[in-house]
Amino acid sequence: MKTPINFKTINNLAIPATIAGIAEPILSITDTAIVGNIPQDGMESLAAAGIVGSFLSMLIWILGQTRSAISAIISQYLGADKLERVKPLPAQAIFLNIVLSIVILLSTVFVVEEIFVLLNASGKILELCISYYSIRVWGFPLTLFVFAVMGIFRGLQNTYYPMLIAITGAVLNIILDFILVYGVEGIISPMYLEGAAWASLIAQGIMAVMAFVLLVTKTNISLRLKFPLHPELGRLVVMSLNLFVRALALNIALILAVREATALGDKYIGAHTIAINLWLFSAFFIDGYGAAGNIMGGKLLGAKNYDGLWDLAKKIMLYGFVISLILAAVGFLFYRPIGRIFSNDLTVLQAFYSIFFILILGIPMNMVAFVFDGLFKGLGEMKYLRNVLLVATFLGFVPILFLGKFLGWGLYGIWIAFTLWMFIRGGALVWKFRRKFRPLLQNV
Repeated sequence: MKTPINFKTINNLAIPATIAGIAEPILSITDTAIVGNIPQDGMESLAAAGIVGSFLSMLIWILGQTRSAISAIISQYLGADKLERVKPLPAQAIFLNIVLSIVILLSTVFVVEEIFVLLNASGKILELCISYYSIRVWGFPLTLFVFAVMGIFRGLQNTYYPMLIAITGAVLNIILDFILVYGVEGIISPMYLEGAAWASLIAQGIMAVMAFVLLVTKTNISLRLKFPLHPELGRLVVMSLNLFVRALALNIALILAVREATALGDKYIGAHTIAINLWLFSAFFIDGYGAAGNIMGGKLLGAKNYDGLWDLAKKIMLYGFVISLILAAVGFLFYRPIGRIFSNDLTVLQAFYSIFFILILGIPMNMVAFVFDGLFKGLGEMKYLRNVLLVATFLGFVPILFLGKFLGWGLYGIWIAFTLWMFIRGGALVWKFRRKFRPLLQNV
């Protein structure tokens, strides 16, 4: 089955993947924007949403790595025209994912206060963190189930249904945020930050139901758990463990950044919360081309089409670069009104505006890391992705973060550390890809 490498084929996968991808951070961005404008304890609520959001993202990203592993294995078998051999695997992977998520949920829900004290939360912010997390955490297994189903669809070269699931969740979350946070006069009392948590949980539940229905009705993949265990489950677990370690290193960087921003004061954690949500938004926006690389790269590797793989890498880089320039230009033109969407507090906005230019200038560079990250996942190169993240985090991000703290750089130090972190990641992936696949080309 020949895979054409052209603008139409790539964007048929990338555009729905982009829409699905940006829908994920929209859930957090919506909470951030609405919570930041709460009339009661608005700054504290914004800070709490940022701290909890970062911690939940860490948990989800760490355990949600089976999505990429499932997608890589299924797409490789599809490219080799051996899909029938791997059909029992998804149900086993999903079951494993859900069991792990429940274990993590139960191991954190009883030590909520201790977790957020470690993240430097105190006083009113700590109180709000506890109430917000105690609701949001129950959506954890639901989200991981949805991620696994999205991975199956991606492996089957389908990004349309994941897009529908993600859009539904994002729209529901926005509607419910307004209803539950601010209330409806005479019907629903304002719930403020807890309302935002309930809105996210309900949206996650609807997404899980939708994912289940689409998988059962639109594919011949069974969710019935069958034994014996599939031989590829071992490879999936190893790939997931490598991505687990990678995600752990990634989230150590994010959590350390939150911790340092929190230590600077309420206005700084508020500004950092806005910045990191916009950074994640841009990441997921560009990541659509990483998803196309993931999906098509695995299939091309399975078919041993190395010329096609090389061509794919060049084209997704080009398209990703164009998108990153557009995002950067929009950021330069509208950074002040963007900031006011999230907060009306002048001290928070001033801190946010002071670092926004670093975020914007880094978007084209970040694109390289995001695009090749997706491509390498499709190729099954999870071990190398793990090693790159470990080096970038512990030899790049962490030293610069603490150097900035020592020199009193404030938020600047945090975001300079992020910039170096992404530079190392992108550079290492480009180097590896060229070194491994250029010698295999037929048409150099």
